[in-house]
Amino acid sequence: MKLSIIVPVLNEAAVIGETLRSLAPFRAHGHEVIVADGGSEDATRELAAPLADQVLQAPRGRARQMNAGAAAASGDALVFLHADTRLPEGADALIFRSLEKYLWGRFDVRIDSALPMLRMVEFAMNLRSRLTGIATGDQAIFVRRAAFPGFAEIALMEDVAFSMAMKRQSPPACLREKAVTSGRRWEQRGVLRTMLLMWRLRLAYFLGAAPDELARRYASKP
Repeated sequence: MKLSIIVPVLNEAAVIGETLRSLAPFRAHGHEVIVADGGSEDATRELAAPLADQVLQAPRGRARQMNAGAAAASGDALVFLHADTRLPEGADALIFRSLEKYLWGRFDVRIDSALPMLRMVEFAMNLRSRLTGIATGDQAIFVRRAAFPGFAEIALMEDVAFSMAMKRQSPPACLREKAVTSGRRWEQRGVLRTMLLMWRLRLAYFLGAAPDELARRYASKP
């Protein structure tokens, strides 16, 4: 079986090389890596080109970019990976074993940061996801290609909408092996501030707030 690992990017020159180099073992096993660029104005595409099987130009927006990558994919399963996130070793075997029973799933997450408080954040994210069946993009969502419904092309919370849609078909495989994601968002904005912001945005989404408005509120925070 073959994986298609889809990485949506926008101005990620600082991290894309490291992320794609970490995927070299998967390419060596016959899996493909597709970078879906949303119009980067830095060197992202040039850095990605020698390290990926395809670098696509896609309409800006993470959901649109991931959908474009999925449309170009040839694998039996799709993995959606943030540009600052790394898969655990042996992720391909873990994914295929999980997809024998489940239609989709995600990994636990570890935040790459020395800030002690982020250990609590990791624990809370993983526990919440296990209890609710809602996965976040940081957790490297994967899905059988034949079951992939597409991401709702909304400005924010596309991972939550996807999880809710997939839960109607199958519970997720909640793998305890950890995808490692950058702590830059928490470090730049502050841990408590970022936690409170995301809780407020998620609650507002479940109460019916428009994703475009949520995206503006997210982008406006320092």
